[in-house]
Amino acid sequence: MSDVLPSCPQCSSPYTYEMGALLVCPECAHEWSAEADVVEEPQEKVIKDSVGKVLSDGDTVTIVKDLKVKGQAQSIKVGTKVRNIRLVNGTDGHDIDCKVDGFGPMQLKSSVVKKV
Repeated sequence: MSDVLPSCPQCSSPYTYEMGALLVCPECAHEWSAEADVVEEPQEKVIKDSVGKVLSDGDTVTIVKDLKVKGQAQSIKVGTKVRNIRLVNGTDGHDIDCKVDGFGPMQLKSSVVKKV
């Protein structure tokens, strides 16, 4: 038997089978084309601020709208500078990890900041 099917690209299961023009993995139910032997590398996500500038680790940003903080009586005001941000794959759109003076460490959405 010289026709060996490739392993699943998602879970690496060796138990793939053909279903028409597709290959199917019975363990994770992933389907892919038999002609797509070349696996594309995932593209790096580009994170932009509220005005469309590309953000990177270590940038300084300012807050563009008042942000209420749970557990705090005061909010983060417009124009507050946040230095040395770190970009992360956070949950619910929070893709900036930072430390805000007076509030401590937190995660922010890139849509509420502007690059300085």
